[in-house]
Amino acid sequence: PAIIHGGPFANIAQGTNTVVATKMGLSLSEFVVTEAGFGFDLGAEKFLDIKCESSGLSPNAVVLVATIRALKYHGGVPVKEVAKPNVEALKKGIVNMQKHIENMSLFGICPVVAINKFATDTDEEIEFVKKTAEEMNVPVSVVDVWGKGGEGAIDLAEKIAKIAPQCGCRHKALYDWDWTPEKKIETIAKKIYGAEAVDFTQQAKNDLKKVYELGLDKVAVCMAKTQKSLSDNPDLLGRPKDFVVTVRQIEVAAGAKFIVPITGQIMRMPGLPGEPASEKIDVDNDGNISGLF
Repeated sequence: PAIIHGGPFANIAQGTNTVVATKMGLSLSEFVVTEAGFGFDLGAEKFLDIKCESSGLSPNAVVLVATIRALKYHGGVPVKEVAKPNVEALKKGIVNMQKHIENMSLFGICPVVAINKFATDTDEEIEFVKKTAEEMNVPVSVVDVWGKGGEGAIDLAEKIAKIAPQCGCRHKALYDWDWTPEKKIETIAKKIYGAEAVDFTQQAKNDLKKVYELGLDKVAVCMAKTQKSLSDNPDLLGRPKDFVVTVRQIEVAAGAKFIVPITGQIMRMPGLPGEPASEKIDVDNDGNISGLF
């Protein structure tokens, strides 16, 4: 069963379901899986620093989902060509996954990498990603839910069922809520994104003054940032270095007890792409579906 209670995007909001949903799941089952949207830099960081810190929850295992398509994209391959075999691009883009794994270690959690296999992935590509994770001492599972449904995730489920009960770790927060907003923002940007520095625009500085005046300086930070890059610039792929994160304004979510620094050119109003995937999906007279991913 799935408990759908709250579905915020991780790039513009907290990116995970409610505390009530997770605690309800824990009261009904031995294992509860919570999705945290996009990469570890967004959904997972917020899950750990906001949801877990505010609720007392702590995960026994954390799964990083990696797709060979995305890693080739981070290696410079255009989106329309990521289905083509390209080990060289994969070797360039793998640094993105390595950074996410390094970020997981900052929280003292038990990590697992799930390689989300697609029909176009070659054995050589899969083995390369698997070997990279294993060299970082992270358990790996090749998951084929795309082709086999639930059966394709049995190995991952068995690994988690073994690792989670044995995990003696309790996650540690990246920052203390009592720190200044500036320090919390800079800590996330430098440690998680890999930024060199943070630049606050005049608007952001004015917003910070209001945060202090409202007495909301000792709350969590929920960054609004592009999901396409570790940086705030969607064009900086792989593992960007020597970049500055620009905070252009800061919004307050007083009821939720966090502030929202808005970075780069990200907009907080979500929308469909110019060419929605639904335009390619069809059903014939016999009920056969075509055009799915």
